[in-house]
Amino acid sequence: MSRQRLTKLYMLLVIGGGIPVIVYSVLRLPLERIDLQFLALAIMAIGISSRLTVRIPRVSGHISVSDTFLFLTMLLYGGPAAVLLATAETLCSSLRFSKKEIHIRPLTMVFNCAMMACSTFLTFAIVTVLFGEPTQLRQAELSPVLVVALCTMALVQYVGNCSLAAVYTALKMNEPVWHTWTKYYLWTSITFFAGASAAGITAKLIGTAGFYAVVAMTPIVAIVYFTYRTYLRNIEVMAAAAKAEEVAAHAEQAERHVAELNHYIEEQKRIREQYSQIEKMSALGELASGVAHDFNNTLAGILGRAQLLLEATDPMKIDKGLNIIIKTAKDGAKTVKRIQDFARQRRDHDFQLVDVRQLLLDVGEMTRPRWKNRAEAANIYISMKFNCAVGVTVMGDESELSEVLVNLVFNAVDAMPRGGTLTMAAKETCDAVEISLRDTGTGMSEETRLRVFDPFFTTKDKAGMGLGLAVSYGIIRRHDATVDVESQVGVGTTFRIRLPIPTETGTSQSIATFVNLPGVRSTSAQTRILVVDDEEYVRDLLRDILEKEGCEAVVAEGGHQALSLFEKGNFDAVFTDIGMPDMNGWELSRALRQRNHNIPVAVITGWGEAVGTHDRQAAQVDWVVAKPFDTPQIVEMTREVLRRRNNTPQVGYSAAA
Repeated sequence: MSRQRLTKLYMLLVIGGGIPVIVYSVLRLPLERIDLQFLALAIMAIGISSRLTVRIPRVSGHISVSDTFLFLTMLLYGGPAAVLLATAETLCSSLRFSKKEIHIRPLTMVFNCAMMACSTFLTFAIVTVLFGEPTQLRQAELSPVLVVALCTMALVQYVGNCSLAAVYTALKMNEPVWHTWTKYYLWTSITFFAGASAAGITAKLIGTAGFYAVVAMTPIVAIVYFTYRTYLRNIEVMAAAAKAEEVAAHAEQAERHVAELNHYIEEQKRIREQYSQIEKMSALGELASGVAHDFNNTLAGILGRAQLLLEATDPMKIDKGLNIIIKTAKDGAKTVKRIQDFARQRRDHDFQLVDVRQLLLDVGEMTRPRWKNRAEAANIYISMKFNCAVGVTVMGDESELSEVLVNLVFNAVDAMPRGGTLTMAAKETCDAVEISLRDTGTGMSEETRLRVFDPFFTTKDKAGMGLGLAVSYGIIRRHDATVDVESQVGVGTTFRIRLPIPTETGTSQSIATFVNLPGVRSTSAQTRILVVDDEEYVRDLLRDILEKEGCEAVVAEGGHQALSLFEKGNFDAVFTDIGMPDMNGWELSRALRQRNHNIPVAVITGWGEAVGTHDRQAAQVDWVVAKPFDTPQIVEMTREVLRRRNNTPQVGYSAAA
């Protein structure tokens, strides 16, 4: 049974007990003894005592001084009259409080009246059993029996009334009855015992002073009221002070908890940063391990082959060995490019016009063994759809864009373990060409979606390294493109790549490219080129290539030495590295331009593909050549230097202006 229903049941039981008591009191009321004095007493009880009330703290209840008038009525007119007066006084008090303070339900009013009638009737009954008719007590002499009778009257009234009220409050507040009694009603006994004493004295005085004794009782009632109210105020002040201390203690405790929580948050943040750093170092270690493995293989091939060539005499074996060394070195250069893709540092734009529709079809064919043959062998059926109009083109590196799309196709196939549909589409919007790839696979959570391009992040456990999409993102950024990912768990994933619309100017190149045209060496012995590099073997290699072409090569170890040589000699061109300790290549180029605006300047650097157009234009260099370079590249630059010196037209050369 719920607490509300139990409370209502208790109220009905009390009301059921109070109705017979009130009916009995009406039937037993001695009408012959009712006089004007009783009416005056009733008016005083109803009019005065209902206004002299004190609210019980933390409980929707009040106590009044009406007990004095009830005890006096019991001593003068008997129990039935006291019961009816108690009922009437309680009803009037309830009506007054309902209008003045809070609305009281009719059931609560009836319950209050029944409770007061039951407690008053119980007092009358017990006093009658122990001491006889209450009206006879006032005629007896002042003796211990009278004092005990008055105390019994106060005690029974107090216990009966407060017990009924305490049970009601306990049910309503869902607290134990004894706890409710001791907390809210134990200290109200003062009004009952003071009222019984005042009623006993007044009843004795009425015999000699008449009804004026009732008037004399009024100051006593007022003193009891004000004393009790002052007492309650002191209790409330003390309770407020205790509560303030409790609040202060809670506030201090809360401040400690906040400080501890902040410390905990800072500690967690520090731990996360340390863990993130450990993850980065671990990723760097994995990358370094992979790079070391690839370069060791490359260097082993070059070193071993070169050592064999030192002992070889057969020209065919020498040619074959040299070609192997060249191929191995180029493989090492490709490894560097992959690292730059991973680090997202390549900014060269050696792009050509790419047919997007043909690109998508080629990717579909390249990946067919994965999404069709291998999938169907595992009883998985994936359908590939294409949606691209004819004539959609972009500027880019076709092989790199193919690598991006192949990575996306492979990831989509892995995300469809039960099969599905893979759609590749492309369309041209007002400001970009949008290539999309949509699958109907398992989808990704928001956390996975946000980390999908992070290096070494993978959801394939040991089956994946987490580099495919990281490298793809570097390629996309190098194409000045953007990529968006939309995914929903259980629905699928869509990648959208937005590439710039091709302009009429064509490719913007920042890395010099050359066409190896056959012909006679057309350079003159008078061509003087200043070679600047802090690595001796690079300087010697460039000098050998230039001298082989009939040029005079002057070498310098750094920028300051190069400037000193440039001011003393007459040079036709300068070939310089970028990363040098005393003065980098950009600073040297700017210094050269201050001395000669027209001299050709070439930057030959291991950072070639990380050099942007802005850096190149700011330094006003003519060529940027990436290491490792091919000999024909250097040869063609020397020929261009001669053509510029002789003001002859450019042949077989392509570079950014």
